[in-house]
Amino acid sequence: MPKNTQKSPLRTKISANMYANEATTLQRLIEEAGLSQETRQRISADAATLVRGIRESSDPGMMEVFLAEYGLSTDEGIALMCLAEALLRVPDAETIDALIEDKIAQSDWASHLGESTSPLVNASTWALMLTGKVLDEPAPGIIGSLRSAVKRLGEPVIRTAVGRAMKEMGRQFVLGETIVGAMERAAKMEAKGYTYSYDMLGEAARTEGDAKRYHLAYSRAITAIAQACTHAEIRENPGISVKLSALHPRYEEAQRSRVMDELAPRLRSLALLAKSAGMGLNVDAEEADRLAISMDVIEEVLSEPALAGWDGFGVVVQAYGQRAGDAIELLNALATRLDRRIMVRLVKGAYWDTEVKRAQVEGVEGFPVFTAKPATDVSYIANAKKLLGMTGRIYPQFATHNAHTVAAVLDMAREMGVSNDAYEFQRLHGMGEALHDIVLKDRGSHCRIYAPVGAHRDLLAYLVRRLLENGANSSFVNQIVDEDVPAEEVAACPFDALADAQPNITQAPDLFAPERANSKGFDITHEPTLARIEKARKAFAAHVWDAAPLIAGKAKPAKAHVVLNPANPADTVGKVAFASAADVDTALTAAAPWDATPETRAKVLNKAADLYEKHFGELFAQLAREAGKIMLDQVGELREAVDFLRYYAANAPHETPVGTFTCISPWNFPLAIFTGQVSAALAAGNAVLAKPAEQTSLIAYRAVQLLHEAGVPTSALQLLPGAGDVGAALTSDPRVGGVAFTGSTETALLIRKSMANNLAPGAPLIAETGG
Repeated sequence: MPKNTQKSPLRTKISANMYANEATTLQRLIEEAGLSQETRQRISADAATLVRGIRESSDPGMMEVFLAEYGLSTDEGIALMCLAEALLRVPDAETIDALIEDKIAQSDWASHLGESTSPLVNASTWALMLTGKVLDEPAPGIIGSLRSAVKRLGEPVIRTAVGRAMKEMGRQFVLGETIVGAMERAAKMEAKGYTYSYDMLGEAARTEGDAKRYHLAYSRAITAIAQACTHAEIRENPGISVKLSALHPRYEEAQRSRVMDELAPRLRSLALLAKSAGMGLNVDAEEADRLAISMDVIEEVLSEPALAGWDGFGVVVQAYGQRAGDAIELLNALATRLDRRIMVRLVKGAYWDTEVKRAQVEGVEGFPVFTAKPATDVSYIANAKKLLGMTGRIYPQFATHNAHTVAAVLDMAREMGVSNDAYEFQRLHGMGEALHDIVLKDRGSHCRIYAPVGAHRDLLAYLVRRLLENGANSSFVNQIVDEDVPAEEVAACPFDALADAQPNITQAPDLFAPERANSKGFDITHEPTLARIEKARKAFAAHVWDAAPLIAGKAKPAKAHVVLNPANPADTVGKVAFASAADVDTALTAAAPWDATPETRAKVLNKAADLYEKHFGELFAQLAREAGKIMLDQVGELREAVDFLRYYAANAPHETPVGTFTCISPWNFPLAIFTGQVSAALAAGNAVLAKPAEQTSLIAYRAVQLLHEAGVPTSALQLLPGAGDVGAALTSDPRVGGVAFTGSTETALLIRKSMANNLAPGAPLIAETGG
């Protein structure tokens, strides 16, 4: 959180609402928009007029034309996207050749030949078609031999040609390789009345060196752009957009203190430089898990007294995020409290696929984004109205290529009495040109072009993002040049489409339904979840555990070994008494296969999974203190262990068990692999003798306790902690029917030899090895 400040209720709301109920949020937005049916009809009619105006334009825009021919609904469009994304990441020529052959040779380029209205698109199609024919598998006869020869002799030529074609395609959507070159190219559009916001291309910083290099590049770009800042008003000058993830290699909640100490000063220096130049600086949007920390960085920087009187600090808000309205309210309150005026660029959103997939992977319930496209459009309109009501402190910047969205903003502004000078529209370079020409010339609104600047190595990743965002055949950008789609359909009201537009996206808890429940997720970028974890772990911060053999008989007393925290040797985690030779013999004698039906075994293993999750605080504390695991790994370890239990419960076999299985697990996954081995053997009805790594016996002891509590008989699951001598005894006794082992290849070979010499012929060895 910002230094010397307390979290405001709005800031707390940002954290708490990350996984808000989508239906509830959407209903609130519909009410906030407050558009009557008559108003909606008026907006749609105006939008249809804009669509017809775009179609009558002689230059509908390169991106629109390209997507009309190669949208993501075509195999060729997907092939081009894959090729563009991967081409410059491939390290060697041989792999590039294979990639080109895979993506180009198998596609039907001929079907697109001459179909586009753009000569550039048609020329690209012709080149791709010829390349595809050359790369086809050779047909019989002389023609096939000729193609084979051309392919063999011409691969470097083809490689170069395809690379240049992809770069040329990307150039249509990137203004220049350098800021100076981009500004020179921008002069033509500036003469028409447009202004620019320059975005320096580049992925997130991976190292401190990357971050310093990006910071320097931003500083130099601001200095260069300053030469064109000749107007008194900031909105009439060009500006720059910066990514916080480019300014720090560990821009994440787990590194909050570093981010506030290191990233905030870098952004502050750029803001002060932009203020001196009389230009705007926008903080670009990041993924949803960074929204809360982004707001803290923004508040820290905006609180700088030296920025007083400057109206050029801007923030990008993504309308597809359920917290867009919360973010806007927080920014307005912040500007009011600090007596600042700021810019807010409202966009539809840029990481939808990432947000959805991340929520599923993390195992959390719900999504931070709207899952239906019309819902995002409704959110945009509702939040646009919110911004239009805040023009005393906020200068709204409406970034969109959608005619209906533009018509809605214009209509709401007119009805609210907001002048055209109080806000502006924005578009991406290479997209939405005809629409914004109409807005600029006929509607008298201000328009700014968001212009990417960077080398070819960076532009292809940018191009892929644009394709992903706009390449679906249902997108406005894709439909705008398709004359077969009526203007009224393209400009349809999103409010009317809500009822029929609920996608069936499976939430994380149901990913494996109906077979089994998913493991419970813990999003450690979510502040309420972090607080819950810390509260649960706190009770075990200084707890001392005791462990000893858990066998179906009386264990022989043994000297306990002290267990210290590997990350903090002053922390005594517990004491472990290792199994003796007598304990091993007692366990082997008492071991009995689990005499229960597969259904009963499944019920018990599922109950154990529930107990694991119930005791997450204790298990997290053990994983941290005994195994030295960070929180991310604690979460992953527990979830994998729970998944193992439920997976094997759902697949419990009816076949006859082997008998007695020895399970030997490693220290690096003391709960997950331990549980995986044990639960697999138990699900099959075996008796299990579990020998954990001697370094992490406390965790294994607690796991076995929970399995026994769930209903696994002691005779079916016994724990024998100890060193290598215990493992040797458990893999060389004829009473053992099989072994599961994870560890080094060297040890696995010794176990195999011992089994061959002592166990029954055919006794299975399941070994996962490395090292």
